[in-house]
Amino acid sequence: MTTTSHAPAAATRSVPTPHFRPTAHFTARDTWLNDPNGLLHHDGVYHLFFQNNPHGSTWGNMSWGHATSTDLVTWQEQPVAIEHTAEEHVFSGSAVADVRNTAGFAGPGQTALVAVYTSAYTAASERPGIQAQSLAYSLDGGETWTRYAGNPVLDIGSSEFRDPKVFWYGGDDGRWIMVAVEAVRRTVVIYSSPNLIDWTLESRFGPAHATAGVWECPDLFPLTVRGTDQTKWVLVVSLNPGGIAGGSGSQYFVGDFDGHTFTPDRISTSTDPADYDWLDYGRDYYAAVSFNDAPDGRRLMIGWASNWDYANATPTHPWRSAMSLVRELDLVRCSDGRLRVVQQPVLPADEADVDVFDLTVPSMPGTRTEVVLAPADGAGTSRLVLTIDGDARTLSCDRTASGTVDFHPAFPSVDTAPLLGDGDETRLRIVVDATIVEVYVDGGLVTLTQQVYPDAALTEVHTIDRAA
Repeated sequence: MTTTSHAPAAATRSVPTPHFRPTAHFTARDTWLNDPNGLLHHDGVYHLFFQNNPHGSTWGNMSWGHATSTDLVTWQEQPVAIEHTAEEHVFSGSAVADVRNTAGFAGPGQTALVAVYTSAYTAASERPGIQAQSLAYSLDGGETWTRYAGNPVLDIGSSEFRDPKVFWYGGDDGRWIMVAVEAVRRTVVIYSSPNLIDWTLESRFGPAHATAGVWECPDLFPLTVRGTDQTKWVLVVSLNPGGIAGGSGSQYFVGDFDGHTFTPDRISTSTDPADYDWLDYGRDYYAAVSFNDAPDGRRLMIGWASNWDYANATPTHPWRSAMSLVRELDLVRCSDGRLRVVQQPVLPADEADVDVFDLTVPSMPGTRTEVVLAPADGAGTSRLVLTIDGDARTLSCDRTASGTVDFHPAFPSVDTAPLLGDGDETRLRIVVDATIVEVYVDGGLVTLTQQVYPDAALTEVHTIDRAA
């Protein structure tokens, strides 16, 4: 959760055109949203909590909104779960099912869902300006929530200590692990607890790699290396600004975790952000975190499909901002020996809800191909242009003519991603859902997410060979 209260930049226009609201990307009904929080699967239901302003369409009054789904695509917005008070804004965090009743919140036959969130204390509180970690619990499957009377449970006296992601580590003799950030120190801190209430500092990680902005929204989880029985751990850290495409971005590290310390496989000494590992190379993928307790061992992740550079100004009404598609994560070893995260979208069973384009384009030296997304003939003039450059081994995305781009000077952009796949061809899966385009390159080895505000829906794709 970005704590800098950005003065909302005034949008030059509002565009309530129906095709501007995505179908498969969750949006709040008529309010603002940002970071996903409390992602949890419990009793057959996926819970998506999110940073929400219940009273407006720009950042403020931070509370936990709530949506539920059984298929990760069709979301039902629920009443606000944990609302701000005069003394406390409810910043980012996570949720767990306390099936062992370690915190003692549940009665006989009950399971407590426990939210671990950052209390951002206001000037009206006894801790003005402090950020500390607090608990709320639900005994009815997430419908209603009660703040823990002993809050906060972890207070280090800092104004920049936030975004706890909590998970159970080990079997019945295990314990809770929390990763959080000391944001301006660009440090991930790891704590442990037997009961979600009493926390012990285990270790710190960082600063490392991208550090131009504050660190936020960490996540730590295991993945099996594809084709092996080797398990590695992935540490995700978002930062703002300093993302690979400018403004907000999400980087990751691959390494090992022993229950106390995360040890990365590699720390680059380069100052070039291109040498780091990024979850997404577009402008609009931030604060990505994964679901706790997803079935069948799947690692499912969702991010905020926006960027703090212009998030308060995007031309929609009365809602503002959307989530990305849910992505399933895998880990592969590439030909250069590096382990990289691979991401695949969870798509609607009925793809009539979105437009999905699968194509293969040449990417050998001497080739340069444009993939143009446009409205149907005569419907509009907007264009989103992807260029695959075989000599530079890059994919660029030009949204400068994608429709309404003048609502903020940072919005019109040309963003570039590396081609990491082998061979002389590049596979693209392009998912278009109204205002959001997600591009998956070579099976999700690279992804690029962009907002667009076209004058008509981008429903057609064609390619142009630009090779000399």
